[in-house]
Amino acid sequence: MNKPFISLCPEITRAHALTLVDWLEDERITCYLSDSRHVSRSIEQVIDRTQLPILTHLFNQGGRFFMAYDRHDAPVGFVRLIKTGSNCEIVLVIGDSDKWGRNLGASTIREGMKLAFLDMRAEKLIAKIHPDNSRSLKAFLRSGFMLESETPTLTSFSMTAASYFQFLREGAGGDSTRIYITEIDKARLEDLIAFEQGPAVVELEHELERAIVVKPQQVACNVITMNSRALLQLDDEEFEVALVYPEDADSNAAKHSVYSDIGTAILGYQEGDAIDWRIADRTRRIEIKKVLYQPEAAGDFHL
Repeated sequence: MNKPFISLCPEITRAHALTLVDWLEDERITCYLSDSRHVSRSIEQVIDRTQLPILTHLFNQGGRFFMAYDRHDAPVGFVRLIKTGSNCEIVLVIGDSDKWGRNLGASTIREGMKLAFLDMRAEKLIAKIHPDNSRSLKAFLRSGFMLESETPTLTSFSMTAASYFQFLREGAGGDSTRIYITEIDKARLEDLIAFEQGPAVVELEHELERAIVVKPQQVACNVITMNSRALLQLDDEEFEVALVYPEDADSNAAKHSVYSDIGTAILGYQEGDAIDWRIADRTRRIEIKKVLYQPEAAGDFHL
């Protein structure tokens, strides 16, 4: 899989904070950040005044802060989301200069969009970029943002929630492999998540929005639909799983809820597909080896 992979994690450790300070002392980064000196000093003060190993709560005052990890679970940057009313501003930095030029910025933007629109429920996402930061300008344009305003010192881009959902449905969200879901499964799952919240719901809603919807009678027999059983390879380990609704989940019987990391990850994929997904706080490679049972293929449309 060649598509750059990024995951955003809210937990901030002392080691992360020290890495952030190093990034914010790099003039190639700070020249584009209007308040970078202030941010760097603030982080250093946070480190000095507390000995706590986890500093997450201190970084989430006045906004939400996330470390960005690549597929090798190495921190490569950060995202900050600041919501004011119905609008949200995104601040993004790829701090690891060795990773520049690998399209990690665009992947990080997409993850930030997911959180802003599906978790924080923003109506508009705004990015304010230094006009000389050509790499960031291109990344936001590739991600579907539109120019909102421009001055000699600041270029503002924005995307509305409606545009974001259209972006996903058209398959323009940067996901290299499309997924398929039946009309019945989508309706049931949308009812399921209507009043739920949390990271699992965000990921599931994202997958539902970007999926190609088909009639149950027309879904290919090698697609993982709800209540399917499949043989997976997780890194180097093979095992069977059943994808079920939350009330039917049973880890002892390898029945994984669609809310679980593995459950959301495999929904709608086909035999032969391989994906990177963050499971239990680390990135894993999942390959769909074989669909062993699919209700639609067996004529069990009631499941």
